[in-house]
Amino acid sequence: MKGTENAMLEQIIEVVRRAGEMVLSAHDIAAGTHEKTSAADLVTEYDLAVEAFLKEQLPPLCPGSIFYGEEEAENADPSRGWAFIVDPIDGTTNFVRGLRQSAISVALARDGQVEYAVVFDPYKNEMFSARRGGGAFLNGAPIHVSEKPLAEGIFGMGTAIYRREYLEPTMRVTEQLFRRACDFRRLGAAALDLCDVACGRVELFFEYSLCPWDFAAGSLIITEAGGHISTLQGGPLALTERCSVWASNDVNKDILRELEI
Repeated sequence: MKGTENAMLEQIIEVVRRAGEMVLSAHDIAAGTHEKTSAADLVTEYDLAVEAFLKEQLPPLCPGSIFYGEEEAENADPSRGWAFIVDPIDGTTNFVRGLRQSAISVALARDGQVEYAVVFDPYKNEMFSARRGGGAFLNGAPIHVSEKPLAEGIFGMGTAIYRREYLEPTMRVTEQLFRRACDFRRLGAAALDLCDVACGRVELFFEYSLCPWDFAAGSLIITEAGGHISTLQGGPLALTERCSVWASNDVNKDILRELEI
């Protein structure tokens, strides 16, 4: 691997920032948009272009690493050796609709454990980053989860648009949490939702079904910011398959055990 640990993180940040310029330059997005499995599952020419750029630029930073991207993840195993786990544009529907709530998410894992993480919101110019054991940062400044109980805070949630069978349990958990909270948000970009927990903007987040590229980077950013992340069953997240995600600050970590999941 090239350079020191901090140098590795800085190199990933620089590549991701350049990818962010591609997102900001996007135009006529709808014309290059296609359905993958449904009208709710979209891919744009920019998703493909950003992923191709990241696939070219990232692996040379870590010789021998594999690339596990959203648009071509079938033949890669991120649980062995070094692996870049990448979502080129998290929040594609937001991107297509001009909602400006999307991010580039990059994690570098070793043997199934995320060691480096970068999530970049090019619209707000917010660069979230973390290195295992080195803390979490927003634009270079340290971040930490909030200390608010849910009764004084808000939560984020996702609706697992590719798995509609989770609609009923998602609404059930949302109602239970809403009765305890001030309010909630559904913003449509899980990587940014996790970073919002990490920097104390919301107190917790959950979703019933996310892919590794949705949560890999955010999971390290949350833990390095003093938060907690697991499946809704309380187990560890898997970097090789879809799973549920529960992320919270320290004050609210035990609420999960009190819910009807």
